[in-house]
Amino acid sequence: MEQLSLTTPALLFSAISLIMLAYTNRFLAYAAVIRNLHGQYLERKEASLLRQIKNLKLRLNLTRWMQIFGISSLLCCVLTMFLIYVGSTAIAIWVFGLALVLLIISLALLIREIQISAQALQYHIADIEQYLKEKK
Repeated sequence: MEQLSLTTPALLFSAISLIMLAYTNRFLAYAAVIRNLHGQYLERKEASLLRQIKNLKLRLNLTRWMQIFGISSLLCCVLTMFLIYVGSTAIAIWVFGLALVLLIISLALLIREIQISAQALQYHIADIEQYLKEKK
């Protein structure tokens, strides 16, 4: 096994920072859509709006967990760098491994969230197609 240096965990900083920015943008977009749907639901009380809100609630929770695991990964990277700095290389290797596992979990949750998002869009497309068939 090669020696773990300060630059190894530092390489993940830019990647994790970009991922966190993307997660935060998703979170803010979902929050805006939920607020909009909430207003529409109070006016119309349609079941389709309630389904959309439930779907967005699930996606919002997934995004929150993606952020938690991503931030935890970043914290472990910083801790790894500190442990290397103070000479605790053996512990640093395990903490860095944990950082990688946390990042993997965060990315796996992202894949699941993307699947749910794509499925929600398919429902909208199906609704439009059904409307067009009925209109003919």
